[in-house]
Order: sequence, then C-alpha cells, then structure tokens
Amino acid sequence: MISIKKFTFNAYSENTYILSDETKECVIIDPGMYEGAEQNEIVAFVKENELKPVLLLNTHCHLDHVFGNKFVFDTWGLKPQFHQGELQVLQAVPGYAPQMGLTHYELSPEPETFLPETGTIQFGNSELELIFAPGHSPAHLCFYSKADGILIGGDVLFYGSIGRTDLPGGNHQQLIENIKTKLFPLPDGVKVYPGHGPATTIGFEREHNPFF
Repeated sequence: MISIKKFTFNAYSENTYILSDETKECVIIDPGMYEGAEQNEIVAFVKENELKPVLLLNTHCHLDHVFGNKFVFDTWGLKPQFHQGELQVLQAVPGYAPQMGLTHYELSPEPETFLPETGTIQFGNSELELIFAPGHSPAHLCFYSKADGILIGGDVLFYGSIGRTDLPGGNHQQLIENIKTKLFPLPDGVKVYPGHGPATTIGFEREHNPFF
C-alpha cells in the first residue's frame, strides 16, 4: 500500500511527492526544494518516518521540478531518472534560471538510467507504471499505481485545468490528445496528484474539465 506525502515548495508552489510503502523504501518525485528550510523539511520527514529513499524521479525537467535534484543526490546519492527527451530541458535550466531571479540553482546531476515510454518502476513491494504524456514538455511521464488507484501526474492534468503549452517543447494539441487517450481511460476513482494545486480524480476531470 503506497502512502503519499505532498510538500509545496518554491516560488512556483510546486508539489513535491514522497511515495513510500510498508517496507519503508520511498521514491522522491519532482523535488522542488529551493531554500534551506525546504530542504530541511524533506530530510526531517524522511528521518521521522525512518524512510529509505531508493529512487529520484522527475516527471519532466522544468526548473521548478528539478531545484532539489542536486540536494537529493548530495543527501542520499540518488541520480534523477526521467525520459531521455527531457535531457535538453534539464540542460537549459542553468541558462535561464538567473534571468528569473533564481540565482541559487544547483546544477542537477544527469541520469545514469533513463526511463522508457512504457514499462514499470519497482520500489519496496510497490510498482509504478509509466505513462508517456508529452505536450506540456517534450517527453513528460506520469507515474501510475494501479493497485493503489493513484496517478502522479506532473504538469499534464490539473484540477479543472491542463498544463501550459507555451514553453519550449510544448504542444497544446498533443497534450489534449494524450490526456484523452492515456489518462481519461483510467478508472473514475483514480486520484490525480498534480505538479501544482490540489489533487483531483480522473472521473471528475473527464466530466467537468473545461478543456474537454
């Protein structure tokens, strides 16, 4: 059974998630911590719950989702894993972060292992299925646990909204198509944990999302 802890970090109110199960192994997804206080919050949670971080995953590599990659690597020795198509997005961050006033960006390590478009990731007794859903960014992945009915959705589908598509590598039509064909077929009750804002469900968005 997967437990989810959500933290909201940085100037972009980005959602960082820690997924753990009964084995105490955990996965850190989209670490957005930028300030020291945010870094301390993550460390305290891991220690208090006696968790063992075994994977660092990025749904995609926009700066607000990768601020904490270097810190996670320094603290737990984990390099990020994401789809290879996001590598150029990650490599672009140091070039634009200072223009946004984000001068403390610490260079993220690059992956040793890239994630494929389909397949599964294991940690503890749990499994996450990969769902490839570009459109907000060129090679965005979502992480789905069928057993627990949860989707870590990154910036694809939000409560009553969808990811923006005006950034480099964005494509509105592609995003709409991927949500329709890859996310909306999931069961109604699947809880979607997005990269920003509150959680929602597949059923609610299929019925009420104004973009569809």
